[in-house]
Order: sequence, then C-alpha cells, then structure tokens
Amino acid sequence: MTQDQTQNLIPLLERIAGALERLAPPVAPPLDLSADAYVWDPQPPRLIPVKNVNRLEIELLQGIDRSRDTLLENTRHFAKGYAANNALLWGARGMGKSSLVKSVHAQVSAEAPETPLKLVEIHREDINTLPDLMNTIRDRPERFIFFCDDLSFDADDTSYKSLKAALEGGVEGRPRNVIFYATSNRRHLLPRDMIENEHSTAINPSEAVQEKVSLSDRFGLWLGFHHCDQTQYLAMVRAYVEHFGIATPEEEWRPQALEWATTRGSRSGRVAWQFIQDLAGRTGQSLG
Repeated sequence: MTQDQTQNLIPLLERIAGALERLAPPVAPPLDLSADAYVWDPQPPRLIPVKNVNRLEIELLQGIDRSRDTLLENTRHFAKGYAANNALLWGARGMGKSSLVKSVHAQVSAEAPETPLKLVEIHREDINTLPDLMNTIRDRPERFIFFCDDLSFDADDTSYKSLKAALEGGVEGRPRNVIFYATSNRRHLLPRDMIENEHSTAINPSEAVQEKVSLSDRFGLWLGFHHCDQTQYLAMVRAYVEHFGIATPEEEWRPQALEWATTRGSRSGRVAWQFIQDLAGRTGQSLG
C-alpha cells in the first residue's frame, strides 16, 4: 500500500472509530458513596446522591410502635454485620410505611457512624435491573438498604422474577452487604382478585399466580400497617404540634384536626401531617 493510499484511509478509519464510539454503551461514572442516600439509575448504571432525604424524626411516627421497634432492631443487626431479614411493610395508605424505612435508616446511621449504612431507592419499573445494581456494590465495605416504595405486580408482569432472585435465589444470591425493604398496599404484592380467583379459567395456568404469591414469602419480616383510630390520630397531631412548637392551644386545634380528617374520609399519619402543614401555614410558621 502506497503512502497516498494510507493517507486516504485515515479519514475513513476515523469515521469508523467515531461511529463505534457513538454505538458503545455510555460509560458509568466513578462510584461516589460519600452521601447517605441514593437513587438507582440504570441508564447509564449509576447511583445518584440525594442531598436532602425527605424524612421525619423517628419519634414523630406515632401508632406504629411494634413495627418501628421490629424494623429498627432488624436494621441494627444488619448494620453490625449480623443476620437480618428482608422486610415487607404492607397495609393502609398514609400510615408511615415509607417514612419508617427512611427514619430507621437515619436512626441506625446516627447510632453507628463508623459503619457506613447507605439507603438506595430503586424504582418499581427498574426492578429488573437489580442484578446490575447488586454487581455494582457487591464487594464494597459499606452496607446497603435497597428500598422500593409502593411495590406491586400486575397479572402480566414478569419483573418479579428479578426480585425473587435478588432476595434469595440465583447462583450468587443476595450480597451479604445488602438488605431489601419494600412497602406495598398489598400483602402478597398482587391484586386481590388474582389471588382469590387463582384457580379460575381466567388465569391459566394457576401456577403462575402461585409463583408470584410466593414472592412475598421471600421477605422474612411482614410488618402490617392498619388505619388508626381517633385517639391515635390526635396523638399524631399532638406530637407534631409539640415538636414544631406551634403556638395553638389544643382546645383550638383539636376540633380543627377532627374536621380535617372528616372532610378527607380517613385518619392516618399522612392526613395528620397535611393538617399540621395547614395549621402551621395559617399561623405563619415554616416546618423546614
């Protein structure tokens, strides 16, 4: 090949190299674990730091003492490197399931700062990328709580298989430095009508439903959350009033809190928090 022919090939080779570079998958940025909490982004695979986690102090979570103590103890065991269970927090909306996970993480991290404990939120639609996430942190010295909020599966959803493998199965299994906490309104992570009608001709074969129902069995802890009564609801409001120093006497805010719950047709921690935000706003106070 002559020198002129070689020179003519250089632009062609540069164009081919540029095309291959554009087709190549994006390079994941270096892993930075200096923050306390992250959100998993699979495209490209990376952990996005969360600067300010939206959470409450654990003593403000009223009416869920048993679930709080159980999850707190389980998380302490995990942070110390002891055996611990995956946990499914299921039940009524607005009763503090996701708030409890975030508050427990903060509490345990504060108790043992020498043991880095990271909270990693994974979105429901990214469950099938769990193996990639586990490979990213498998050999890290830190310990990780994988957290999926409002987890559930529909009839034709197959991503639950990735979660089953992450919880227990697979050749490698769940890394020792990972635990999985999930919240759901469904105890078995499936619509009720699917479970009740699993033997009907509408679902074929029924083994598919049984396989999905068995997913919840992979969680060693089932923590139930139920609607609160009026006494518990008012205790939640009172705790917020005292914690934030809202200068409104109880004889004044109590009937307002009851009316607030009545207009919304439910009593829950979320409703109590929404009332407190309204009360603080009307008294010219910030809750930040």
